[in-house]
Order: sequence, then structure tokens, then C-alpha cells
Amino acid sequence: MSSETKRDVLLYFGDYVLRNFNTPNIIFGGEQVAEYMQRYDAALPDDLPVIPELIGKYLKMWKHDHGDLFQAFDEGTSASLDGTKWESVQDWFSDAKDSFDTFARAWVLGVWRVEETGEVVKL
Repeated sequence: MSSETKRDVLLYFGDYVLRNFNTPNIIFGGEQVAEYMQRYDAALPDDLPVIPELIGKYLKMWKHDHGDLFQAFDEGTSASLDGTKWESVQDWFSDAKDSFDTFARAWVLGVWRVEETGEVVKL
């Protein structure tokens, strides 16, 4: 899986079309379009969930231990990573209204953007 988003692929394809539109004997279709279609299919969604780095580590820990999403929310009270403790995942997300949905989307997709750095993390 690449780190480019669907929007990136469309921008690259648009640039390709603009550069080659007036070129004689260029055929749009065939291998070039098939390549961009494959890249588009493999690309990440544009609206990746954005979660804090510490919560991403917590998510990885639960996925690695083959836990489920319910357990990740329910048993977050005993989590300790890098010497940082928090009472629960719910407390960590208490400031953000959509935090549970964001965490769940990151869980299901297995990919997210780190809030602090913008890095794309994939499981």
C-alpha cells in the first residue's frame, strides 16, 4: 500500500493529461490510464482519521494483542505507554466530540495521520 491519497493520484493524472494533451500520437487509454487506475484503487482515502501519537500507539498495542474495538474502549483504564498513564481512552478523547468515531475509523482502516507530525501510519 502506498502513502499517496486518491487526490494525489488525480492530481498526478491531471498533470499528465495537461503535459501530453497537445502531443501528437499520444493515446489516452491503454497502459497509462490503466496504471493510474491501479494507483487510484490502491491509494488511501483523502480524509484519513487524525489521532494523537499516543493514541495511535495504544491502538497498535490492542491490534497487536488481537483485541477488539470494544475492549480497546472498555479496558483503556490500565493503559500505560512510554511511562505516560491516563485514566481511560474516553478521558483522553474527552475534548473532542467525534473522537470515538475517529478512533474507530482509524481502527477499521488500519491507517491514520499522526496529529503532531502529519505522518501516515499503517498497520
